[in-house]
Amino acid sequence: MSRTADYVRKTKETDITLSLELDGSGVSDIDTGIGFFDHMLEGFARHGFFDLSVKAEGDLIVDCHHTIEDTGIVLGNAIKKAVGDKKGIKRYGSCILPMDETLVLCAVDLSGRPYLSFDGNFTVERVGYMDTEMVKEFFYAISYTAGMNLHIKVLTPGNNHHMIEAMFKAFARALDEATSYDPRITDILSTKGSL
Repeated sequence: MSRTADYVRKTKETDITLSLELDGSGVSDIDTGIGFFDHMLEGFARHGFFDLSVKAEGDLIVDCHHTIEDTGIVLGNAIKKAVGDKKGIKRYGSCILPMDETLVLCAVDLSGRPYLSFDGNFTVERVGYMDTEMVKEFFYAISYTAGMNLHIKVLTPGNNHHMIEAMFKAFARALDEATSYDPRITDILSTKGSL
């Protein structure tokens, strides 16, 4: 069964079209107008084995805030839609990912209850044309629209590019695990019987 989702969001600030295949091969086609953000989304797709297409037009003349936050909203909605009823999936996923001198932990619970715990400090205001404060905003938007409990923690800080890239890749691997099927799980992994 193919687990895909297409999502479109158009406001006065942004126009975003996104397509997601959870059981893909890591192919991506990304164009947000923010080069470093594109690079992060490409890494997310590749390391999570998600097929991802994102076309975003935003008010970059203002700043990158609306484009990045709204892309997170759209991606979160697409994840929620593609996961579906959650029957048979592991629900939980985690990853501790090294990138050179940095080490990042990410843990995901597709519980239906949104929450973000983000522990990471940056020492520069931006990487390329992406404001570093938008990293947290992006993951916040995903967690709340997808209905997931998401923890991201920098265990060993270092180069800002490396920390951010490790966050995106660790999130990808944790989400891939959480959305994967386990033959021992025949219904929804919850004592309540629903999420």
